[in-house]
Amino acid sequence: MRELFRQLGQNLKNNKDAVLVTVVASSGSTPRGAGARMLVTEAGRLYGTIGGGAVEYKSEKMAREVLKQKSSHTEHFRLYRNEVEDLGMICGGSVDVYFHYIPAGDQAVISLAETVEQLFRDGEQSWLISEITEGAGGALGVFGRQRGTVGMELPQEVISSLDNHPRVLTVGGKQYYYEQLIQPGRVYICGGGHVAQELVPVLARVNFRCVVLEDRPDFARPELFPGVEETRLVDFARLNDYVTITEDDYVCIMTRGHANDRLAQAQVLKTPAGYIGVIGSAKKTAGVFAALKEEGFTDEDFKRITTPIGLDILAETPAEIAVSIAAQLIRVRAQLVAGKR
Repeated sequence: MRELFRQLGQNLKNNKDAVLVTVVASSGSTPRGAGARMLVTEAGRLYGTIGGGAVEYKSEKMAREVLKQKSSHTEHFRLYRNEVEDLGMICGGSVDVYFHYIPAGDQAVISLAETVEQLFRDGEQSWLISEITEGAGGALGVFGRQRGTVGMELPQEVISSLDNHPRVLTVGGKQYYYEQLIQPGRVYICGGGHVAQELVPVLARVNFRCVVLEDRPDFARPELFPGVEETRLVDFARLNDYVTITEDDYVCIMTRGHANDRLAQAQVLKTPAGYIGVIGSAKKTAGVFAALKEEGFTDEDFKRITTPIGLDILAETPAEIAVSIAAQLIRVRAQLVAGKR
């Protein structure tokens, strides 16, 4: 979403019209669910995807027509061969897609794009809200937990309804679609070695905000971790002096050795971290746990730790291990979101 708004803002500054295409509702076996977005200009799809295939192809063509007509509307796709032959899909289901026409130089949207960038920099929990009332022309706004509403005015009923699940609301005769823009929580990665260097770009690509914690200056350089939010030089024995880990945060422990892993685990177990994963073999884990027991930690504490970290996909290389960890965090995040609905 961050890059989409960067592209949108720059496109409008370059005096080019754009259409923001958004899946606002879906059911059945559809390519992408609510929240999938793509940006279309006269040159075609500029950024994003709503799942590829026939729906995206059809939507891109429709977006070009919207650019000509300069008006916003919702399109309803039913994915059944006998009903919509030209979609060529037999998977079943339906998709509602909103086509939001945005004229070149739209200062309100340019300003909103700048706000979105700042929200991502600050990591503030926030939501993106679109008015999708048919014939209303479309409007965009964001709501941040700290800064409140930016952009269009929002009824209190909409603000009170904001949660982790994308949805359409009807309030006062108007329709609003909202989705979470920035989820709370970061991934704190203890150790900046080869696995961490492979892991950060993968996690950043699926919208995790990553902070790398290292005690070696040469392994704490931001350029080693494309997409990293921040790198910090720390003392693992005093980790909690450098970061405040909340229940929304994930911690991946993969330092250069058993001693630092133990120090990091001892610190992290004192926090309410929502996920703690530790890289390493069963033998290593047993040794570290034995040492932690001597410090007063219990088997109940160790139940909070996922080790070895990552899904079991028989990963061997740093890149493969990174994929297995990212997959596990995606699953954990989905479970946490589901639990908060």
